[in-house]
Amino acid sequence: MRPPAFKNRNGPGGTIFWDLLTFEKLMTNQVIHLIYWSGLGVIALVAFGMVGAAVGVALREESWIGVILAVPVLVAGLLVVAALVLLWRSFCELYVALFRLSDDLHAIRQATDAEQARTPRP
Repeated sequence: MRPPAFKNRNGPGGTIFWDLLTFEKLMTNQVIHLIYWSGLGVIALVAFGMVGAAVGVALREESWIGVILAVPVLVAGLLVVAALVLLWRSFCELYVALFRLSDDLHAIRQATDAEQARTPRP
């Protein structure tokens, strides 16, 4: 419930300020996108490291054995990076789903409270 001072306030930041103080509206949906993209950046750095390791293995050996050894390193590295991207996406989607569920439960609670306020008690 909002106090009367904020309920009737039509100013340009009254409800946003109150929502931030009381956790009525969660900011996590917006923040999770930043976390997702920063995580993908870290995974991209890992991918560049894997490619660099494959090139390093190929250049370290002076024969065809280096190139033959570099191919499995590159393939394994790219498979690991693909698995990391899928796992990271699934974790972020899990968090978004949980917070949307929280928003839905909050709306159901408000509707239930409004319904109970309308019905007279005996």
